[in-house]
Amino acid sequence: MNASSGSRVIRLAIPSKGRLREPVISLLEKAGVKILLKDENKLLSSPTSRPDIHAVFMRAEDIPIFVEVGAADVGITGLDLILEREADVEELLDLGVGAAEIVLAVSQESGVNSVGDLPDGARIATRYVNLARKLLGKLAPDKDFRIIEIGGAAEVMPMLGVADAIIDVRSTGVTLRTHSLKVVEVLLKSSARLIANKNLPEEKREAVEKLRLMLEGVLNAARKKMVMMNVPDRCLRKVVEIIPSMSGPTIAKVEAEEPMWEVYAVVDEDEVYDVVVEAKKRGARDIVILDIEKIVP
Repeated sequence: MNASSGSRVIRLAIPSKGRLREPVISLLEKAGVKILLKDENKLLSSPTSRPDIHAVFMRAEDIPIFVEVGAADVGITGLDLILEREADVEELLDLGVGAAEIVLAVSQESGVNSVGDLPDGARIATRYVNLARKLLGKLAPDKDFRIIEIGGAAEVMPMLGVADAIIDVRSTGVTLRTHSLKVVEVLLKSSARLIANKNLPEEKREAVEKLRLMLEGVLNAARKKMVMMNVPDRCLRKVVEIIPSMSGPTIAKVEAEEPMWEVYAVVDEDEVYDVVVEAKKRGARDIVILDIEKIVP
């Protein structure tokens, strides 16, 4: 690789471990960016199937700052971590994966049912110190809570008497229930975001835009199906009028003894059954339903 081409290679930061790692890698692979080396215990970086993208593995909570300072050109991490780190980065795309909520939880026997029920001076344990101050300041501006920063598991803090409540991430809620905790406020809904350095060199912008476009294509294709069918000319109008599509169905003439048309349409997965059944009633036949890999607008 010469110096000119090397200057165009972008460093993509992805989580080295945790709940975001596998969904992020899976999404990248669907977009055509395969991580070639995946030993999470030893590797700090890896080439990818794209010569213009090199992956670097970082803690999810460190990615926002590394992207801000330019140690990575782009990164994928949770919105909660971007906001907690108060990182000055450009958000390019909500990837949808790694969906979770940042919640305020208390002991099930506490008698607390909302943030307003917590007494002034209540101790709240969390690793989201900045988020806690901002969000609680909006919900209960008249109260002065004591925020206790922790690095380990928050769920045990009420049981140990360290805190009266916790602010933590909830994906399934199983861990909270296991520790006899209940959620009294959902403070933030989070998911993985593609972010970029705001001062990205011009020669790298094309590669970043390609990455954004291909990831967006995967997201657009999620829960969509391609429906293909043959429709006799005498039935065409009745069939076409019930087919939802992005910009209208594609119609091509079929060489057959009976005047026939081939009709293609992209249909929401939830609507496929009804569309196919109704199209069949109206005369469509030879119906094929296909998965879609990407939709690039």
